[in-house]
Amino acid sequence: QVQLVESGGGLVQPGGSLRLSCAASGSIFSINAMAWYRQAPGQERDLVARISSVGNTDYADSVKGRFTISRDNAKNMVYLQMNSLSPEDTAVYYCYAAVVTARYSYMRNYWGKGTLVDVSS
Repeated sequence: QVQLVESGGGLVQPGGSLRLSCAASGSIFSINAMAWYRQAPGQERDLVARISSVGNTDYADSVKGRFTISRDNAKNMVYLQMNSLSPEDTAVYYCYAAVVTARYSYMRNYWGKGTLVDVSS
């Protein structure tokens, strides 16, 4: 089994910053893509940012220039630095990882339970 645990969410004022962290643990042989998604109340879960195993990144248009995704492969961690936050960024943020649990096994998708980011004054 593989577990993803997010941390770093909370209440922040508009214009502020937060850094989310996600730790992957368990039966891990290798991790391919990692990503952050978010889901606002009454809306679908959308991709925020993703990063490949070699560090190639992709961002939603709404966060380009404000958010930065990074990862530490040695620690099986992924991060999301969020700057210039606005109320529209309020959502539950979920960590995602595509994990191979053993040599010659299939890649599977894993999700964290989410962390709430609330941007309000």
